[in-house]
Amino acid sequence: MRSTSTFTAAVLVAAVAVPAHAAGTTIRTDTGFVSGSVINAQRSFQGIPFAAPPTGDNRWRDPQPVQPWRGVRHAIEPGPRCAQDEGLGSPASDSEDCLYLNVTAPQKAHNRPVLVWLHGGGFTSGAGSDYGVDQLVRKGSVVVTINYRLGAFGYFGFPGLEGSGAFGLKDQQAALRWVQRNIRQFGGNPHNVTLFGASAGGLSTCAQLTTPRTQGLFHKAIIQSGPCQLGFPAGENQVQHIWAKREDVEQAGATASHGCTDLQCLRQLPVHQVTALTPLFSSPAYDTEALPHNPITALREGRFHQIPVLTGTARDELTVFVAMYYARLDAAQYEQAVTEGFGAAKAQQILSAYPPRGGDERVQLSNLLTAMTSACTTDELRARTQAFGYEFAEPNPPMIFPGMPEFPYGAYHGSELPFLLRYGNVELGEKQRKLSDEMVTAWTRFAETGRPGWERQDARLFATEQVAPADHRCDLWSS
Repeated sequence: MRSTSTFTAAVLVAAVAVPAHAAGTTIRTDTGFVSGSVINAQRSFQGIPFAAPPTGDNRWRDPQPVQPWRGVRHAIEPGPRCAQDEGLGSPASDSEDCLYLNVTAPQKAHNRPVLVWLHGGGFTSGAGSDYGVDQLVRKGSVVVTINYRLGAFGYFGFPGLEGSGAFGLKDQQAALRWVQRNIRQFGGNPHNVTLFGASAGGLSTCAQLTTPRTQGLFHKAIIQSGPCQLGFPAGENQVQHIWAKREDVEQAGATASHGCTDLQCLRQLPVHQVTALTPLFSSPAYDTEALPHNPITALREGRFHQIPVLTGTARDELTVFVAMYYARLDAAQYEQAVTEGFGAAKAQQILSAYPPRGGDERVQLSNLLTAMTSACTTDELRARTQAFGYEFAEPNPPMIFPGMPEFPYGAYHGSELPFLLRYGNVELGEKQRKLSDEMVTAWTRFAETGRPGWERQDARLFATEQVAPADHRCDLWSS
């Protein structure tokens, strides 16, 4: 006689009506069957829940288990994007029910390396489904893209609220645990998972690299334009880093809570009122279960997973932001901006290294801010983690952000994305497509072997034409 468990499984399978065109695209996860689609020899499964909806009493709680479902869940459309205002190239959403992921795999995958993508957007916007992963899958990887709570939904804090300031990081960890439980069913190897992301996704990867909660959940990391030490000038001898202290986040929540004095009231606030708090709550908090230590401190003290790391930046990271915030800068305005950012004492030293060049000085301001915030902090990250490095130096990448003003952007923040993923409605030229193939090969080789194709002491320059290594004057910034 068959065992009860065997009989139950047989009944479940018999109850599943699988259409002929979906043969080979129905997968059993730990919470139920999902049916995807096949496009260009790739299997796609979209909108799979990896946690229960963080709504009602689950708002500002750790991600909860998914309720198993009966029958087959059609996984052909992505889940809703997490609640957010309109961002740079990212539409608004009012949905809190957003903890979904997408899996794309070669049609005949078995034990393939897995890439898990964390999207960017300043911790306030974006979605995993914004990115097409075809190029990476064609090289043999299984790719997972995820959503995680954003802004005040992901990083709000309040006295007595367990997990204050780190719910978005907890979502990412829940998705990684889902991968460990389920990815083998999709042809992936749970023992060969690479976590990667750009901008806020790169910073998230840094955070997950330095927390003990993710031990064994991923085995390699790729950090694009999001070094843990990222910081912006904030006056005399001040640098504003992205990471927040939990008690500061909780204090901010107590004074900016729409008149609520308890969590029950806060959890009943309409979505638009919570979204309005996002400018105050867009920084992941440490001193939390999700992130016990400030990642900057953890790196400097050697408290991070000893795994292969690939990290780099775009050569002209800050041009896109400087062009947004300043209409134009003459020499006097440029000097004033440097003085306001760094203080009078430091400004003279910086202006000696980056003097006005004549004309619109926004380019020179972009040069020094790129070095200070991104390039040199990435060099420090490389040194501490023994990471492989790269610099994206393509001189004329397509613009991925709509409505940007005329400006010599160069290799701006995020410009490498369409060379690795489908992002935005952009087209690459013939030489750029070759560069794209070179980068995709390096990323997938790293995911498979832990080595991208060059030595650690070298930083690979990615460009369609020969360029000299950039002099970011890191000696100045380290002093």
